[in-house]
Amino acid sequence: MYILGMESSCDETSAAVVEMGDGVRAIRSNIVASQIDVHRLYGGVVPEIASRAHIEAVSRITYQALEEAGITVDQLGAVAVTAYPGLIGALLVGVNFAKSLAYSRKLPLVAVNHIHAHVAATYLSHPHLEPPFLALVVSGGHTSIYRVESYTDFTEIGSTRDDAAGEAFDKIGRVIGMPYPGGAALDKLAYEGDPRAIALPSPALHGDTLDFSFSGIKTAALNYLNSMEQKGLAINPADVAASYTDQIVKAIVKKAELALERTGMKTLVLSGGVAANSHLRAALQKMCATRGVVLAMPERGLCGDNGAMVAAAGYFEFLCGKFADTSLNASASDDGL
Repeated sequence: MYILGMESSCDETSAAVVEMGDGVRAIRSNIVASQIDVHRLYGGVVPEIASRAHIEAVSRITYQALEEAGITVDQLGAVAVTAYPGLIGALLVGVNFAKSLAYSRKLPLVAVNHIHAHVAATYLSHPHLEPPFLALVVSGGHTSIYRVESYTDFTEIGSTRDDAAGEAFDKIGRVIGMPYPGGAALDKLAYEGDPRAIALPSPALHGDTLDFSFSGIKTAALNYLNSMEQKGLAINPADVAASYTDQIVKAIVKKAELALERTGMKTLVLSGGVAANSHLRAALQKMCATRGVVLAMPERGLCGDNGAMVAAAGYFEFLCGKFADTSLNASASDDGL
């Protein structure tokens, strides 16, 4: 069946057509209207601007997704839309458009959890992947570890208690002069620096927990940069990038390995925007190879927010009969609707 997936949780409007069924997990189109150039002027996402940009793009990219897939609306089997979590104004654009489309064409409507959708992106890059497995979702708004028992059954066993890894990368990247989004530029710059140049605290919380805290390392890095500036000393951005990246990656790998030990899982899925980070991918590949664990990751083009991942997640919700109606609302919370 063909599913239209719609994503508007933050600063990217996306519509995609995915074909799902027995032995088929194929992307027929995946249109993403990025707002990076707009938000770069402000150094970060401005929610009101993001919402307006979604309104301007949502109809156009939906028609484009259908045209590229070579199908009509009448050939769709369902409409899936990100309903939570995310920026509430941005989410409402996608939810209301999807509700209108589904109602007008008498199509089943499926509400999708954005975090679950990131995990589902991996099914599109690895068609034979099946639960159960351990999922590590690392993005601008989330850093969490899940025990995935089935396609729709997720149990969170670890998460950040404050900031997310992606936000921490973007913030320091911006401070040292990297273009928005700072995380991608920081990833490249880190190869040019010394990861032992600057002492920074680990985001991996001590004790018998799988949780993280990224506020401490972010504050420590900011204090270092401010101290150097006050002393009139030169800052080596590459050393900052390398040291900062090294500590964050080590912390994530440490907790992921501990989670594997506790759960006994033999497959680890890495997803989310920060899953595109080359240092994190390499470190997890090394750890999993040592432990004899299969590491599955979406291709880099599917790590960021996109409609294809929403359609994939929506398919499995569809199979479970979890349909929404015209009363569907959006929620900014991870707890859902």
